[in-house]
Amino acid sequence: MRVAPAGGTAVQDHVALAEIELCGDLMIAASAADEDRLSLQSIDEVLRVAEERDDSEE
Repeated sequence: MRVAPAGGTAVQDHVALAEIELCGDLMIAASAADEDRLSLQSIDEVLRVAEERDDSEE
């Protein structure tokens, strides 16, 4: 097993971290949902799609 040396050599991919966070949000929403699948509207709400659309229209 290889361990990264201490001293801040780790690189963070902020896009990948954001995608991981969104996937986690979707998994939490899916596990809390009453139905078998999330509706497209529910997915949009979890991913904050409407908020992104509103911000881009301004």
